[in-house]
Amino acid sequence: MTRADFNDLVKKLNRKLYLYAFRILKNRAGAEDCVQEVFLKLWKMNTRLGEYKSIDALATTMVKNISIDQLRKHKFTDSNIDNYSFYQTLDPSPQEQLERSETMLIMDRIIETLPENYRNLIRFRDIEGLSYEEISEKTQLNINALRVNLSRARKIVRNEFIKYSNERRGNKETSGNIL
Repeated sequence: MTRADFNDLVKKLNRKLYLYAFRILKNRAGAEDCVQEVFLKLWKMNTRLGEYKSIDALATTMVKNISIDQLRKHKFTDSNIDNYSFYQTLDPSPQEQLERSETMLIMDRIIETLPENYRNLIRFRDIEGLSYEEISEKTQLNINALRVNLSRARKIVRNEFIKYSNERRGNKETSGNIL
């Protein structure tokens, strides 16, 4: 599949897949991330796409599976927030304030280590809350490339934060030593 064929496929399926993901996730950003992930997987499967009878059906199935995975990943966190909404009205304890400020410092440090283009995308989208169109105008990136780069930047930040958290808790992975 050539790049032009793939671009045509993206144009053809983008709206349909987004609406399907949005119906499942009920979240705009999550639906956009889901569709982006599907297109990335389809691009990586480029040479094998001819093996499928319907790329539309494959993409729709991928959206469904990724959306369900996202829901499962966030289920525990969301249910905890709902169960403890009473406590959210109270002022955070000094320990919670310290943990939040420490987490923010760590996140700032991680973001500062990113390459400049990733760092700018994180700032524009997640900190300043700019739309993809506004970011596209500022960075001169097309929206699909912008979404791909933003997803990669978020993944780096997430992985670095998890790595830091695990190291801090003493959960360093052992190299093959099972106790």
